Amino acid sequence: MAGNSQRRNRRTANKKGAVVGSGGKRRRSLEGRGPTPPAEMRKGHAKQRVANAKTRQAAKRPAPRRGGPKGTNELVVGRNPVAEALREGVPANTLYVQQFIDNDERVREALQLAAERGGINLMEAPRPELDRMTNGLNHQGLVLQVPPYDYAHPEDLAGAAFDAGQDPLIVALDGVTDPRNLGAVVRSVCAFGGHGVVVPERRAAGMTAGAWKTSAGTAARTPVARATNLTRALEGYQKAGITVIGLAADGEAELGDVQALDGPVVIVIGSEGKGLSRLVSETCDMRVRIAMPGGAESLNAGVAAGVVLYEAARRRA
Repeated sequence: MAGNSQRRNRRTANKKGAVVGSGGKRRRSLEGRGPTPPAEMRKGHAKQRVANAKTRQAAKRPAPRRGGPKGTNELVVGRNPVAEALREGVPANTLYVQQFIDNDERVREALQLAAERGGINLMEAPRPELDRMTNGLNHQGLVLQVPPYDYAHPEDLAGAAFDAGQDPLIVALDGVTDPRNLGAVVRSVCAFGGHGVVVPERRAAGMTAGAWKTSAGTAARTPVARATNLTRALEGYQKAGITVIGLAADGEAELGDVQALDGPVVIVIGSEGKGLSRLVSETCDMRVRIAMPGGAESLNAGVAAGVVLYEAARRRA
């Protein structure tokens, strides 16, 4: 009889649809839970435990810091570069040596130089750790950590010269991006009695290990200043009574005819390709050219600085 059946689970009501009070549970169950997350994000999965362990290990050790912005360390990588850097007196705070490294002549020299200089920590590290520090570069088991360079302020260079009773002789670099050129300029400034070098903070070479090596140790005696804005730094020198001379292939005067080299002067040198930037060129009190009877179109920054500094030193003597 209808509505009076004894069979179990048989529908006895005529009403269809969700039962009152379900709250849409059945509808939500049909929506699904979206794509399956990766194994590293699944709670309790073995890959998630491995990922968490790596994160904890990374948090315990300092992240590798490489050359670049102010306040960062630089890494010299490879047996020959490390040995050369230590040989040239590049400042360093830590020498990392790979465990079970093949002990050849370069490794022995690097260890001996680091021990003789003193103040350099010797750290033994497994190869995976050195790979991580160098981002996979071919370190050959040797990594040297160079501390950040302590730049001076542009005003300090002129102030030190005036305090010593001397006329400032300063070189400013505009757009020179090769650290080796910067090192060569520092070497010339030291050789001819200059008082320092000024470089812009952006889009310019800084005192990296490469610059230190090219300077042949003179960077330890010649200050390098970093200017946030090179044009403003030059204007500050002008207000202090210092003549600003820019080197340019189309300069209105030849180097031999410039009398300003006898007194306080800043020599501004641009890049070999582009020369002086427009604003810097307009800021200079005069633009000077170097006579080149041999027909060369230009000189790199290191050579140009040497020529001008020699002329300035000869006149001052």
